[in-house]
Amino acid sequence: MKLNQSIINGVAGIAFVMISLISCKNDGKRITLIEKDKSIDYTAKVYTQLDTENSRWFFFSSASRPFGMVNLSPDTEINGAWGSGYRYKVDTIKGFSHIHAWQMSGVSVMPVTISEANKNTVYSDFYSKFNHEKEKVTPGYHYLELDRYQITSELTSTKRVGFHQYLFPKKQQAAILFNLNTVLGPCKNSGGVLEKIGSKELSGKLVMEPTHRRPKPVTVYFKAILNTDIASVEQDEKTGNYLINLAETNEKVLMKVGISYTSVENASNNIKEELPQWDFEEIVSQSKKEWNGLLGRIDVKGGTDTDQKRFYTDLWHALQGRRIINDANGAYPDNTGAEFRVGQLPLDANGKPKFNHFNSDSFWGAQWTLNTLWGLVYPEIMDDFVHSLMQYYKDGGLIPRGPSGGNYTYVMTGASSTPFLVTAIQKGIIKDDLEDIYRALKKNHMLGGIMEKAGYEHNTYLGGGLKYYMNQGYVPYPIPEGKFGGHQDGASLTMEYAYQDWTLAQLAKKLNHQEDYDYFMERSKNYKNVFDTKIGWMRPKNVDGIWKKDFDPYQVENGFIESNGAQSTWFVPHDIQGLATLMGGKEKAVEKLNNQFIVAEKLGFTAGNSHSQELHPEYSRIPINFGNQPSIQTSFIFNQLNRPDLTQYWTRFVIKKTFSGLAPNTGYNGDEDQGLMGSLNVLLKIGLFQMNGGTEDNPEYQIGSPIFDEITIKLNPKYYSNKSFIIKTENNSPTNVYVNKVTLNNKSVKNYKIFQSDIINGGKLILEMSNTANQNK
Repeated sequence: MKLNQSIINGVAGIAFVMISLISCKNDGKRITLIEKDKSIDYTAKVYTQLDTENSRWFFFSSASRPFGMVNLSPDTEINGAWGSGYRYKVDTIKGFSHIHAWQMSGVSVMPVTISEANKNTVYSDFYSKFNHEKEKVTPGYHYLELDRYQITSELTSTKRVGFHQYLFPKKQQAAILFNLNTVLGPCKNSGGVLEKIGSKELSGKLVMEPTHRRPKPVTVYFKAILNTDIASVEQDEKTGNYLINLAETNEKVLMKVGISYTSVENASNNIKEELPQWDFEEIVSQSKKEWNGLLGRIDVKGGTDTDQKRFYTDLWHALQGRRIINDANGAYPDNTGAEFRVGQLPLDANGKPKFNHFNSDSFWGAQWTLNTLWGLVYPEIMDDFVHSLMQYYKDGGLIPRGPSGGNYTYVMTGASSTPFLVTAIQKGIIKDDLEDIYRALKKNHMLGGIMEKAGYEHNTYLGGGLKYYMNQGYVPYPIPEGKFGGHQDGASLTMEYAYQDWTLAQLAKKLNHQEDYDYFMERSKNYKNVFDTKIGWMRPKNVDGIWKKDFDPYQVENGFIESNGAQSTWFVPHDIQGLATLMGGKEKAVEKLNNQFIVAEKLGFTAGNSHSQELHPEYSRIPINFGNQPSIQTSFIFNQLNRPDLTQYWTRFVIKKTFSGLAPNTGYNGDEDQGLMGSLNVLLKIGLFQMNGGTEDNPEYQIGSPIFDEITIKLNPKYYSNKSFIIKTENNSPTNVYVNKVTLNNKSVKNYKIFQSDIINGGKLILEMSNTANQNK
């Protein structure tokens, strides 16, 4: 049976699953899995269309590898970084494009048929309707039918090469349109050129024009190879589009499209290295195997069928969005200097890059998400990213907080990469060149570093207000000098810098830099300077130290970044005890936060159901928002205040009400960004969390309330032991949300916390669940 037929018939989703199900009806009942074969197809549990009615350009992936340079998928909307890409409710395909990345897009193609009626209009009128009922999407594969042309389209890829398989209707002229000069996602594609260089080969390039966030252009080069002869290449002067007319064929048309940000030669080499053969089904199989290898690092048992599908969809999202930008030979685009250059990554003894270089949105909020998940389950990915961030430092002098096309974007605020690098060191993932890393991080925390820059502040160092933070102990609101970038919200900036200073202090301590440790620890207390004890909230104040008048803690922004004062008051992950003291003690802090949760629950725990709604008055006044990063840690604050029962209770409620849906119109109810909310959900559902981002010595994990009966985390033996860490819950159910007893390897655990050293050697954590709170906390 051919692959596309097997997938259409739904066979592929169960081909690898050799399990017996007890009570396995998809009716919300909990299920128990008895494994008969270890080759579980985790990709079959991924619901790829989750939340696709609220997509951003880089949100959706289908025919893509983990972190692939090529992230090939259909586009139904093509204009704008938000509300574009694959939008489930839009029934028209506008092309299959190869790049869906942070501030980058490009190389859109469309198979078409040519007749007397459309041969002159096809360059601008080529869109086609399609039907979701005939569509099949799994990680690494996308199948759909173009109704207008009756063309069967299948997509898959390697890391750097898109692989297309088309079946054209017989007795019609088959062609492929290259839409190289267009608005595509976050940027315009211009200067697109394509030429025929052989009977079956094409090469070309286009320029991804600058954006507000990525101020320098990036050129993408590509090479296309077909399995059939090219009859002719025609270009339309008006649109700049190219039509590739194919020689007559009754067989499936295959096309490889390799891309590169350095040269056509490297695009061609990427094909040579990754896709020398023509077996489409085999590449789909290899992609599935790669995805299964990563998704299978966490094996869960129990919960409902929907729980399991949503979990692996969340885990899939945690491995999305951020993209490789280096070629197979290690060449990469460096846009950090005054002039563009082609850089070269160091190679190992086999001539392969020692690490990959990445395009990435910021790590703003990653301290509660990717830091923990990648650091525990995917240390090799964290290792790669640390080396990539340091490569930017070596090239451009700063560790970035969100690079695009080899270029700094200054997305968001602060030094959000600091906790990420520090936790990688504290977990033993990064062991070499620690002094160099420390110097690079310290530079970002001082004048002239990235902390001084507001969001997208490309040419000045004023919007971040760092000099005021250093001299006066807080960032004023407004910044006296004026507006230089985005998010110049002084109260939030003060709190963010204080936390990041604390994390840097932990590395200074590890490296015996006592004077620096003392200095940054003192700075980490600056959050206290924006807490108004009279009203009990964090509150902006101006450069003269005068509190913002007519302050409303539920008014969105106005001193707080993508949040309101009620949400952001709790952003003190490094000193919850100190924050509680400011509030009058732990009991008052617990009461305050619990009341916020009671109100937030009535509003669904999020500010609307998409990022675009967060500023609307009817949604923005929510006291806790799990739809954006500033307050996603709040349910675990109760653990720090000796009320783990409230952590367990509210976390389960948040999961149930906010992160349990499995449909195109629901999913993350806010700003998913690049795996941040997906990874948050994974952590909430397995019951492990790190309040300070895992940045202290021997990092601490707080225990929550897992929704599954058993969770097996397969540790990477290159970094940890060649064992598994198992979390087993006894008497678990939707009502038994409380953890009454904790044992680790048959030893009692107090205070609902364990440490990095407890996990990385493998073992079993057993949680006894109940429907009543443990009174002996």
